[in-house]
Parts: sequence; structure tokens; C-alpha cells
Amino acid sequence: MAANKRRRDDEEPKSTSGSPESGDSATSESADTEPYTIDEPDDDSADEIVVDVAAEDSADAASPLSEEDQALLDSTAADLVAEMRSDMLRAQAELVNFRTRVERDRVANREAVIAEVIRTLLPALDDLTRAEKHGDLEGSPLEIVATKIRSAFERYGLRSVGEQGEVFDPHLHEAVVQLPSPDVTVNTVADVIEPGYALGERLIRAAKVAVSVPE
Repeated sequence: MAANKRRRDDEEPKSTSGSPESGDSATSESADTEPYTIDEPDDDSADEIVVDVAAEDSADAASPLSEEDQALLDSTAADLVAEMRSDMLRAQAELVNFRTRVERDRVANREAVIAEVIRTLLPALDDLTRAEKHGDLEGSPLEIVATKIRSAFERYGLRSVGEQGEVFDPHLHEAVVQLPSPDVTVNTVADVIEPGYALGERLIRAAKVAVSVPE
């Protein structure tokens, strides 16, 4: 009996000593498996993060360029300005040339129209000139008409071509007959058979003349 009791007493501490170990193990296990949470930032913290990122981007954008990049940028800008200036000057020159051509063509067309109108009226003017030489216009109403027609033609720049005694010019005179003469050393207009007319530098009709040629 006494032996059995001692055996129970010896075993009881073992069982009681094992209980705290199991309790500690459970406590440690529960501590290891306990879930954890992360506090989310409030709205003010999020705004501060966004502001900080924007401030960093602004600081990067405002950072000065390197000397090489700045030189390249200046060179590109100078080339662009020079190209635009060249295009502007070229356009201005083309505009001036265009205006000059238009004005020149306008004047040429005007002279061509006037010359054509006068050319159609030259036969009537020739008749009045021949009648005047014969004295048929003197004191008649046709004398006033002839004067007005010549004045109108002169106002447009019409001038007669071919005068007796001037040197023969094949660009202005048409030789109808040639007369050998010991009195001349060059071809000379001996007589005007039909007067010629020019409008400015434009020859409307060459003068028909008799030419004295050296023997």
C-alpha cells in the first residue's frame, strides 16, 4: 500500500508538470497564428503622397538643361528662324517679280490694242495727208477733222517715221526704189512715198521710201 502510494505521488508531479508545458505550447501556438492588420493611410496621408510625387515631377521638369542640350536647342532655333526668314524673302521677291510681270504685260497689251486700232485707221489718215499736200483740206471742215485725228494719235504716243534726207534704216524704212547718186556716201532717203508710224518703240508700219545709193 505504502509503495503504491509513493508511486502515485511520484507520477502525479509528472502529470502536473506536463500541464503547464501543454498550456505554454497552446499559448505560443495561438500567438503565432494570431492574424495581423495594416493600418491604411487616411485621406490626408494619400494627398500628401500625391503632392510629394507631383513636387518631385515638377522639380525634375524644372531642372536646368545641360550646356550641350541648350546649345543644340539654340542651334535648332537659329536654323528655324533663318529658314523662315529665307522663305519670307523668297516670297517677297516672287511677289515683286509677279507684280513687275503683270505691269509689263498690262502695258504691252495696252500698246498692242492701241496699235491695232491705229493700224486700222492709217488708210484714212493717209488719205487726209495726201489731200492736205494737194491743198484740198485748206479752209474746209476736213482740215479740222485731220488736225483732231493727228492730235488724238499723238496723245497715245504715235509718231511718224521716214524723213527726206535721213540715213536709210531697214528697221524703219522700206525701200521701194533705189536711185544711184554721186552726192551721197551712204544709203539716204531721197523721198517719202508713204509715211510710216511707230507707237513708242513699236513699229506699226514701215515708211515706203526712195533711196539714194552711192554710185
